[in-house]
Amino acid sequence: MLNDSLALTRTFQALADPVRRGMLARLSRGPASVSELANPLPISLPAVMQHLKALEESGLVRSEKKGRVRTVQLEPKRLETAESWIAERRTEWEAQLDRFEKYLSTLKNDGETH
Repeated sequence: MLNDSLALTRTFQALADPVRRGMLARLSRGPASVSELANPLPISLPAVMQHLKALEESGLVRSEKKGRVRTVQLEPKRLETAESWIAERRTEWEAQLDRFEKYLSTLKNDGETH
């Protein structure tokens, strides 16, 4: 469980940065070389590499080097884990809101009978 928690924390930390989210958006269309990912960004190549390192450590992407070209691709399983966590929280919150709404309805009905 702690290992899952750490993985989820790394995932959300990686997703917190707009540059990394932009990289993930690009990778959602298919694998890309590091230079393709870096090209539209207004940051240095070493900064791009740091962002890619964070994405790899989070498990959101993986890279492979062939010759002089490093290709990066999305790892959808890690996103599915984050999506599942969010869906579970949404279900819990909706259940709490439903109970609260029922409670308010009870109060309203009690007020009308007195």
